[in-house]
Amino acid sequence: MSSSSESNTVLKRAPEGEWKPVWDGVSMKVLRSDTTTGASSVLLRFEAGATFPVHNHPGGEEVYGLNGEVRLGDDVLKAGDYLYTSPGAKHPASSESGCLILVITPKGIEVLSREH
Repeated sequence: MSSSSESNTVLKRAPEGEWKPVWDGVSMKVLRSDTTTGASSVLLRFEAGATFPVHNHPGGEEVYGLNGEVRLGDDVLKAGDYLYTSPGAKHPASSESGCLILVITPKGIEVLSREH
């Protein structure tokens, strides 16, 4: 990971970082993570038909669709769509066709159900 001379600046080049599985058919590439606050910026990749269980966002979240289509609760995002979820909001996530999304959270998430 590259960084500038300023300690609060993070620059991650496209080939840097590793995709890690987080749930069946869902993988994550961490762009930025703060272990103290739980804040993070990540890319999430859903394979076609993948689901992620109901989870809580204590600090809210911002999601930007990069490709494909994802359902977050009642909302469906396509490439170029943006969604802000307020703190304390809960929803499942799924993608019938597969997708890539950018997710930014000021705090970590809490998985509320292990079921899809």
